[in-house]
Amino acid sequence: MKIRGKVSRGVVILDDGNVLPDGTVVRVEPLAEPDSARGQSPSLAEKLCRLAGKAQGLPADLARNHDHYLHGLTKR
Repeated sequence: MKIRGKVSRGVVILDDGNVLPDGTVVRVEPLAEPDSARGQSPSLAEKLCRLAGKAQGLPADLARNHDHYLHGLTKR
């Protein structure tokens, strides 16, 4: 017997209201990759790389003294 369904929030929802009894051993086999896995959507790293080097007018010592600029601590 083969029953189709979809994953929603990590839970398999079976089509046509099918219900399997608790304890039923099943094998889950994806039929197709989701669009995000096929490269349709850029990853978070790719999205963030687009912003790299875009900031202007920042202090030259920002990397060393970011706690000073963000939280008011003394400079190093």
